[in-house]
Amino acid sequence: MALVEVENVDELLKAQTHVWSQMVKNVNFLFLKCAVELGIPDIIHHHGRPITLSELVSALAIPSNKSDSLRRLMRVLVHSGFISVDKNGVEEESYLLTPSSRLLVKENPINMLPFLLRRLDQFHFLGDWFRQDEPTAFKMAHGTTFWDFANQNSELNRNFNEAMAGDTRLLMSAIVKKYGEVFQGLRSLVDVGGGTGTTTRIISDAFPQLKCTILDLPQVVAAMPESTTIESIGGNMFEFIPPADAVLLKWILHNWSDEDCVKVLKRCKEAIPSKENGGKVIIVDIVVKDDEKGEHELKETQLCFDMMMMVTFGGKERNEQEWQKIFIDAGFTEYKIKPGLGFRSIIEVYP
Repeated sequence: MALVEVENVDELLKAQTHVWSQMVKNVNFLFLKCAVELGIPDIIHHHGRPITLSELVSALAIPSNKSDSLRRLMRVLVHSGFISVDKNGVEEESYLLTPSSRLLVKENPINMLPFLLRRLDQFHFLGDWFRQDEPTAFKMAHGTTFWDFANQNSELNRNFNEAMAGDTRLLMSAIVKKYGEVFQGLRSLVDVGGGTGTTTRIISDAFPQLKCTILDLPQVVAAMPESTTIESIGGNMFEFIPPADAVLLKWILHNWSDEDCVKVLKRCKEAIPSKENGGKVIIVDIVVKDDEKGEHELKETQLCFDMMMMVTFGGKERNEQEWQKIFIDAGFTEYKIKPGLGFRSIIEVYP
């Protein structure tokens, strides 16, 4: 497959980020409705002073294992202007209402709750999910995981795969053009979760000397078109990853918990040689920005993706500190982040 022609990589990636932002920002309504269903504006109003996360968890009477999920919900609400933060010199930050969220307090005679709840009536399950032990709101709504649901729905599965392939063509073409040095000097590469091979074919076309292998579930590999240049292996990344100079994890780890990511990365470490002998893991994923620096839309896209991963898959998007922790826990010693792929980055991780 020929590479997508990319004249101005930065401009095209910025355009892609803008389109993604428009697609995912609509879920902000969902998060706002969830906060209202949980009664967060009312609880903060009646608390009479700034409320900490632990106090909010207690007041909501939600399971303690949802504390981090609630923190992430509050982070989106802060970013979108419905909650403000008061650190007040203490270690644990506290939350306050803003003029916008005061319009969502039931006691307010000019509250906008009837309009908001009617506008978001279709997203009724998120508030219930916070109160239950279900791993994802998607499973609560559909009775199964997204992946099982997609496997049972051929149209959804086809649309999802086509969407991912389209995104991959642009993203990988930009990576090859802008960060081709990531693959320079490698003799072999394993694309973990490589699906139908779109990513691997682009890399193979750009670097024909590179021996490329796809590792995916047996049923996925069985449906792949035959190739004389790319090897396909059916297997489970939690159990075994074929040996290679480098392992590629493109938009894989954000589907999984920190514990599962550490398990996968340990398998990667077993598969690659030392750094001195060219071994590394190449991760293409989101690194959530900790500051704004005039990139409001980019960060908003990252935060909305984080919430969608939480709600749909039970995964998460990570900031640099969170990435660093799982790298260390998996036994890696060094990493380099290359931003500049729209809202995503490349991370090279070394044993």
